[in-house]
Amino acid sequence: MRVRKTPVVAVAIAALVGALGVFAVVNTFSGSIKLPRIGPECTVRADGEVTLDYVQMANAATITAVGLRKGMPEQAVVIALATAFQESKLENLDDGDRDSVGLFQQRPSQGWGTFEQIKDPRYAANKFYSSLKKVKGYERMRVTDAAQKVQRSAYPNAYEKWADESAVLARALTGRATGAVECSVSGSPALRGASAATALAKGMRLDWGKGLPESATATEAARLTVKVGSASAGWRYAHWLVAHASATGLERVRFGDLEWHAPDGRWQAVSADGGAGTGRVVAEVFS
Repeated sequence: MRVRKTPVVAVAIAALVGALGVFAVVNTFSGSIKLPRIGPECTVRADGEVTLDYVQMANAATITAVGLRKGMPEQAVVIALATAFQESKLENLDDGDRDSVGLFQQRPSQGWGTFEQIKDPRYAANKFYSSLKKVKGYERMRVTDAAQKVQRSAYPNAYEKWADESAVLARALTGRATGAVECSVSGSPALRGASAATALAKGMRLDWGKGLPESATATEAARLTVKVGSASAGWRYAHWLVAHASATGLERVRFGDLEWHAPDGRWQAVSADGGAGTGRVVAEVFS
């Protein structure tokens, strides 16, 4: 995972993080944080840059979607992402300290739910947001203070170091940035054809719930279309689709005058005839 901030003087930090012994090295002049790559990368650029692997990217998109579905503000998404960064590095862990599991390292013994429930990223994110919503004035708190009110960690200040990365992700995944999530997907697709499109539509509904337009339907042409009422809504869904591309057989996404294509992983301009317009997001899977 790599982060490059916009030109701001950064404080040099070196710290050990994560159960895998991952380390961070911060460049004093560029503000660049570099972590060893776990696998293939996705890059998010939205007033800063963050690089994640496919698993981390998909989990970040799901956490964001659940927050928006619950009507939570962008700052709540930032807090949730920072918490998951610190607790699990955005990986859905099977274990942790004592009986902690999942993205947020929630504990069945502390009333967060069963092991199976907490291992569901949507359930875990929903429980986190429900607890955060009860924290009076969390929107005005430091990220680490708000997160600690929910998590009650032995390291109450640890969440703050992920605030900048989480803000970049939140700007992109809430739809405030254009063409901001790019993932390069190579190799044989996980699914193909109508079955891939149907699975993709199901995944969107699970994450977005009632917030997803009912017109998000798979067609016989292995295509998924989502009607949207604004550019920000369109980019929410377009970025979500790209974030989940590696596991779904997604080949391309079009919105407005931009198109993402799996092999090169970048958003590129398309002609007016080839674009999807601003009223719909079009996703195509491999045939």
